[in-house]
Amino acid sequence: MKNKFVLGFVVISFVVLLSSCAKVPQADLDAVNAAIENARTAGADVYLPGEFAALQDSMNVINQMVEAQKGKLFGSYKAVSAKIADLNTAAAATKGNVETKKVEVKNNIDTLMVQITKLVGEAKDLVKVAPRGKEGAAAVDAIKTEIGVVETSLTESAAKLQSGDLMGTLDQLKAGKEKITALITELNDVIAKYKGKKK
Repeated sequence: MKNKFVLGFVVISFVVLLSSCAKVPQADLDAVNAAIENARTAGADVYLPGEFAALQDSMNVINQMVEAQKGKLFGSYKAVSAKIADLNTAAAATKGNVETKKVEVKNNIDTLMVQITKLVGEAKDLVKVAPRGKEGAAAVDAIKTEIGVVETSLTESAAKLQSGDLMGTLDQLKAGKEKITALITELNDVIAKYKGKKK
């Protein structure tokens, strides 16, 4: 009888012990993972890579916290739940920021297209007055070819924009502006040297 009592007490103690152990907030973890995935689907990894990386880093910290609590006899997930709530808010904010960033990128694209078109015209005007000596003609022809490459790049950028590749378009336009600006500088230098020799 005494053995049965002791055994019963041990079983009850074990049940109480098990029931007192906190459970992993799996539903909350699933929800925050879904929120991060929604931000990625919206384009956060492309338009806001820094913010998106921060979300992933925070999720990794949460997963580490969960694993640490799993290893404890009396684990507590209060701190984990608080972190999850913060991360849910951050993920929603990041998703919202993507649209703002897209508008900003589109505005930059529009500005660059206008600037490059203007710079191409300026470069063509400079080609008309550039010196055509023995060496000059070959150099000017090479520059004309490079101007053509920038024009082609501008057309390709417009097609890329139509396909929805905003960041690809922006990168291509930035490179195009850098190239045409360098060509204009080169032309101005050639013209200035030629004028200097004539004096």
